[in-house]
Amino acid sequence: MTADTATGPSGSGFGAFVAAASAAGRLVVQPRMGFGDPGHMRTGLARTRAATAHTVGTLTVDSYTRVGALAAARAAVADGARLNGYPIAAHSPDTTRAVLSGLRGHDFPVQVRHGSARPEAIVRALTAAGLDATEGGPVSYCLPYGRTPLRESVSAWVRACELLAERSASTPHLESFGGCLLGQLCPPGLLVAMSVLECLFFVQHGLRSVSLSYAQQTDAAQDEEALRALHRLAAEFLPAGVEHHVVLYTYMGVYPRTESGALRLLEASARLAVRSGAGRLIVKTAAEAHRIPTVDENVRALETAAAAAALAGAPAPDTAPEDGEIYQEARTLVETVLGLHPDLARALPAAFARGLLDVPFCLHPDNAGRSLGFIDPAGRLRWARTGAMPLRPDTGADADPYTSAGLLTALRHVADRYDRDSGDGPDGPDGYERDSADRRDGPDRHDRDPADHPDGSGRPAPTPLSV
Repeated sequence: MTADTATGPSGSGFGAFVAAASAAGRLVVQPRMGFGDPGHMRTGLARTRAATAHTVGTLTVDSYTRVGALAAARAAVADGARLNGYPIAAHSPDTTRAVLSGLRGHDFPVQVRHGSARPEAIVRALTAAGLDATEGGPVSYCLPYGRTPLRESVSAWVRACELLAERSASTPHLESFGGCLLGQLCPPGLLVAMSVLECLFFVQHGLRSVSLSYAQQTDAAQDEEALRALHRLAAEFLPAGVEHHVVLYTYMGVYPRTESGALRLLEASARLAVRSGAGRLIVKTAAEAHRIPTVDENVRALETAAAAAALAGAPAPDTAPEDGEIYQEARTLVETVLGLHPDLARALPAAFARGLLDVPFCLHPDNAGRSLGFIDPAGRLRWARTGAMPLRPDTGADADPYTSAGLLTALRHVADRYDRDSGDGPDGPDGYERDSADRRDGPDRHDRDPADHPDGSGRPAPTPLSV
């Protein structure tokens, strides 16, 4: 496999834009960006479009909207209160169209990112404003975020998929967040399987253009194997005629505290995206460990990633073994879930109820919590315990629970590695080919108490929104 080749419908739309970029050998880079003030949001989109990179835009919604507190969002807008994202369901469609006017187009699509287990109001608002691309999933935007029952999230996502398919003028696009369940310390087989399963769910409910996600983890070789497994399984399981590509997220766990470490990690993710044939990369900034990034910092991250990708050369040939461990694990999980019921709206809750899917470190009541991942001495993520999942744990693993100190060390594994002095040669000390964990991802800093935004915009510090 060389690069993403979207199959199926062609023409305009988010998926078609990424497919055209991939065909031209260009990696699409995307920020996580959301501001409550429409003027500030428009500035962020304009700067993203003007960056020296092949970009798509992002509208990340605020926390009120994410959890369905729409009255509170509308009251905040009426009062001129500071919000930590764009309240798309509180602003009128005309307001959102004005934010997008002259910016969004066939050469600059815009995606709405939100983090909601019940996204119907968000989908209604984005389609009313003429948008047709968003992301999430019935599992990936339920289990990590709160206590919404999984069956309720699945039902809500059925309606959201159908709304998106029915109300969009062009080919709507939906990205699974399944490759980032809790962002870290989850072995890749489960992340790959969940991306495939959520995209199959989307297709069952009317979508014909999807993307499959994977979050950069602890080991470059393992990540590349996982991404290639994701490509292969998408080709095997998605129906003919469904347009699709793979999107990589720059590391979603505890981020390096030094600027040099953060930039090297970002560059590593860009090279990984190119080597593995991903079509799109969602970036993080050098400010992630400290505060909410400014527009300038987001643009710098986009341009840094684009430059690293341009220098990376062509995608590497696929030399992964046909029976690779990650591919086999992910395929086993996908087939197990599909074997429960052909309708994934029924199969996914049943799989979690039986522990056949089980996310490590996830405290949601509908997650069995019997699985455990760990970082082995080589830096790869492996299974210490698999619970009732049809997978084998690592035979050499210590199945005892982490101590608090051990867990913190594991969570900081990547950040500490990249923060160390890169004096060990051109590949650095990290084992991630110079390429080469507190919470999940970046807008993701959206879980602190409201505070003034450091760039003077008045944007509050966000709430859990790793989108």
